[in-house]
Amino acid sequence: MGSDFLCRAETRRVLWVMGGVFAFSLLVQDFELPYGNFIGSLFSGLNSNRMNNNNTQINFTAGFDTKIKSGKPGVELLKPNRTLAPEGAKEFGNILKGHVVPMLEIKNKDDTVPLAANVESAPMIPLAPQIDDNLTASSNLATRSDEVAGIVPLASYVPSAPMIPPAPQVYDNLTAPSSSTATRNVSAITVPLNSNDTIQLTNSPAPAVSLRHVDDNSTVLSSSRNAYGATPAPTEAIGQLRNSLASSGNGYAMTKKTPVAKKESDKLVKGVVSISEMTNMLLQSHQSNLLTNPMWSSAGDEELLSAKSQIEIGANSISDLGLYAPVYHNVSRFKRSYELMEQNLKVYIYKEGKRPVFHQPPLKGIYASEGWFMKQLKASQHFLTNDPNKAHLFYVPFSSQILEQVVYVPGSHSFTNLKAYLKNYLDLIKGRYPFWNRTQGADHFLVACHDWAPEETRYEMANCIKSLCNADLKEGFKFGKDASLPETYIVSADTSRSLGGKRPSQRKFLAFFAGSMHGYVRPILLKHWQNKDPIMKIFGKMHNSDYIRHMKSSKYCICARGHEVNSPRVVEAISYECVPVIISDNFVPPFLETLNWESFAVFVQEEDIPNLKSILESIPLRRYLKLYNNVKKVQQHFLWHPESEKYDTFHMILHSIWYNRVFQIAS
Repeated sequence: MGSDFLCRAETRRVLWVMGGVFAFSLLVQDFELPYGNFIGSLFSGLNSNRMNNNNTQINFTAGFDTKIKSGKPGVELLKPNRTLAPEGAKEFGNILKGHVVPMLEIKNKDDTVPLAANVESAPMIPLAPQIDDNLTASSNLATRSDEVAGIVPLASYVPSAPMIPPAPQVYDNLTAPSSSTATRNVSAITVPLNSNDTIQLTNSPAPAVSLRHVDDNSTVLSSSRNAYGATPAPTEAIGQLRNSLASSGNGYAMTKKTPVAKKESDKLVKGVVSISEMTNMLLQSHQSNLLTNPMWSSAGDEELLSAKSQIEIGANSISDLGLYAPVYHNVSRFKRSYELMEQNLKVYIYKEGKRPVFHQPPLKGIYASEGWFMKQLKASQHFLTNDPNKAHLFYVPFSSQILEQVVYVPGSHSFTNLKAYLKNYLDLIKGRYPFWNRTQGADHFLVACHDWAPEETRYEMANCIKSLCNADLKEGFKFGKDASLPETYIVSADTSRSLGGKRPSQRKFLAFFAGSMHGYVRPILLKHWQNKDPIMKIFGKMHNSDYIRHMKSSKYCICARGHEVNSPRVVEAISYECVPVIISDNFVPPFLETLNWESFAVFVQEEDIPNLKSILESIPLRRYLKLYNNVKKVQQHFLWHPESEKYDTFHMILHSIWYNRVFQIAS
């Protein structure tokens, strides 16, 4: 009897204790815990682990049978198709707790790529109506501006297509150009601006925004960023000039809010790197730091390794009457590499991507190089494969110019939308195919000419081979991985009228420059040399016909950087057989892995602008004649043709990408 009483008492005590603990837990939850209910919170870790496992599977798989709701609005997970995995992918799949890396049949090429759900931004601008796949040019698409008054023609007429409706122009206290005076229809290229930062053309670090002139009478907003983290001050006089220009209200500079982009400053080059130092850096990069090992091997890797070996041990006796040895670092090496590219290279172009950002670039204007490359690659069946398992390289077919026009939200003051758009596209191809994950993107490449392309692709596409017009060491350009894209202002089609120029003895001007006052270098150039010397023809804006006439009549053509390091004047000078004088610190010139730029061009540091005439006059006549002759020899590498030809710009761009990929492969 007594023992029963004690048992009942103990039971009551236990129940009271349990009840108290439960009540206390509810009280703590009500005041402290972030979960909706306590019981659910006990299992949150388990649920999180399950979700992480699912995400891991998705990131490393390529084929899917069905869609699974993830619980997040607008997001669907994909159930893997385990029947299509390549052998190498299956081996890798064993590492991921039995998850297999399968392949997927290609889906509709117009799959929509939505913006990330977690990106806070204004609504997207509706996409423009689709244009046919023939990639016809639109003369009304926004060009970056004048950069020049001259033109670099094509070999046949480029027809125009319907204009893609641009985003509304944002001028912020600037006067919009009058439609009655504009000589070319222009879409607004507006710049993401940081509302908290005010930038002037001074010695303080910052990007700036100013007017870029498309021609004499029409203007468009565009970004400006110097080649440095901070605006350089080569000399005290130049620094004072910048300050005076910023405050004088003369139109050379203006106060503007600007985007502040995060930069990997600890990895960027400091100081000014000479062209010879760039060449050495390129050679060193091929020997060490960019070697990559894929997660599993492929037949294509073995072919690249074989090509690498053949290029390295190639005989020095290889010759080609179409190649003039003095303008190359090693003509035999280039010849062998080019031949191996023609024999072996296969490129897979992703079909995914919504037009017009993907698959439909403009073919006219300042950014036309990216469009013509895409057009001619698609037309070149020799280099293409429809089987991605046989590809050595994968092309991400987007237009950096159209991305800015369609996706950038005016007034958002941010690159976020543009980056998110590309990120979602990459997430799509990562989930649909195994190829990006196999190399972390090292065998993927992009070709982009817009000024913003380095920033848009800095993080998500960091491992890609990037062919960029804005090839700036201060903007993260990586030797041995990235390639410099020649910026070509394509307007006309008749090469027979425009190429070439006067003989050396008939070139009466020592140096020539004309253009709008973009960036900080050009105002300095005009301050020192405009109307100062009869043989130094340095001007502001100039009519097209006068511009071309001066180029054809000058010994040296000044290629001064604008807002960014690149300028179409480099290609124009070569087209008109005028020795290019490049004034753009840390600009990586096109095809540097192949061409010996010091054999046909002159490089002058920005701080030496006051000494420009004496530098050019110090070049002996014999040396100038060699430079002139070599310009004529490299001209073939800087021409676009309606149908690509051997050694032309298209093939040289592709060779730069091929060459860098070959030397990224670790033995």
